[in-house]
Amino acid sequence: MTTDTTFRAAVVRTPAGPGSIELLDLPVRDPGPGQVRVRVAAASVNPVDLAVAGGFFHGIGLIDQPERTGLGWDFSGTVEAVGDGVDLPVGTRVAGLVGGLDRDFGTYAEQLVVPVADVGLVPDGLDLVAAATFPLNALTAAQLVDLLGDGAGRTLLVTGAAGAVGGYVAPMAAARGWRVTGLARATDEDFVRGLGVDFTASAEPGWDAVADGAVLQEAGVALVRDGGVFVGVQPSNPPASERGVDVKVVGVVPDGRRTTDLLADAAAGRLVTRIAGELPLAEAAEAQRQVAKGGVRGRWVLRP
Repeated sequence: MTTDTTFRAAVVRTPAGPGSIELLDLPVRDPGPGQVRVRVAAASVNPVDLAVAGGFFHGIGLIDQPERTGLGWDFSGTVEAVGDGVDLPVGTRVAGLVGGLDRDFGTYAEQLVVPVADVGLVPDGLDLVAAATFPLNALTAAQLVDLLGDGAGRTLLVTGAAGAVGGYVAPMAAARGWRVTGLARATDEDFVRGLGVDFTASAEPGWDAVADGAVLQEAGVALVRDGGVFVGVQPSNPPASERGVDVKVVGVVPDGRRTTDLLADAAAGRLVTRIAGELPLAEAAEAQRQVAKGGVRGRWVLRP
C-alpha cells in the first residue's frame, strides 16, 4: 500500500521481458521550477515499452540505468502540485509525453513530475483514458508530417495505415496536400478509407514518398521512386538510402502546445482515439503480453 510520501511505479531492474516488470514504492517528489506533478489517470502501453522491458535498448547502449529503468511514454491525469513559475491550476486535466529512453522513471506510475511545457490540456468531452493513448503516436505523426512537408499533389504511401502512428499520419498528410494511400491488411480497408484516404493491401514501387508506420525499413525505401522521400520511425536504426532517396527519421520530442492542439482535434472527432483494453497498473506485464501478440488496433491502457 502507498502512503502520502510514496507512490507506486512499474519498472525493470534486470530487463528480460514482461516477467521482469516490478512494482515499486518510490518517494514522492515535489515539482521544481517550471514543473508539475500529475496524478496519473492512465498510461498507454506502446511497442517501444516492450523493447525497453526486454532489454533491447540496454543491449545497444542507449539505456544505462544502474538501479531501475522507467517504463511508459505517454499519460493523462490531473495536476496535483506545481513548481515555481507555473500558473497552471491544480486540478487541470492534462496529457503528455515523456521523451527519451535513458531514464529511471516513466508513465507506468501513480504520479509523475514533468516540465509544464511538455503537457497539453485535455478538453472537456475527451475522456482521460482516451487522451492517454494519444500523445506519443499523434506527436510522432505530426512531427513525421513536418519532415514530409507540403505534398502539392504528390503521392504518399503510408505503411501501417491502420496502426497507431499511421492512422494519424494519413489524415494529417492529406491535410498538407499529399495524395495519400494507406497500406494495411484487407480487413482494415473500411477504417483506412474512413480516414479520407485511398487504400491498398499491397503496394508496388514508384511512390513520391513513403511514411513508414509499419517499420518496413529497407523494404519501405524500395517502394519510393528514385529521388523520392522516405520517413521512418526508428531513430536509433535508420535504413540505408538508395537511388537518391532522401531518408529521414522522426525522433519524437515532447511539445505541450502542439499536444493541446492535437487533443482538441481528437475531442472534435478530427482524429480518432482507439482503446484496445484497460488493465490496472499491477498488471503491466499482462498488458505488454497483449501488445506482443500483434495485430492490436488501438492501445492497451494501464490505470493506477
